[in-house]
Amino acid sequence: MEKNRIDCFKCKFFYVTWDQRFPKGCKAFQFKTAKLPSVEVLRASGEPCLRFEKKAGK
Repeated sequence: MEKNRIDCFKCKFFYVTWDQRFPKGCKAFQFKTAKLPSVEVLRASGEPCLRFEKKAGK
């Protein structure tokens, strides 16, 4: 399961917020969280994040 974990830092929808309580956010699902958004999606739905899109490379 660990190797199938989605890395939000590589997703184009991930962003860092100014909210100290919820420093990580997901633009695709429009929420902020203290944990990685992919962890919250898995916890809530039982499925891995289906909105992951790799960031464009330089």
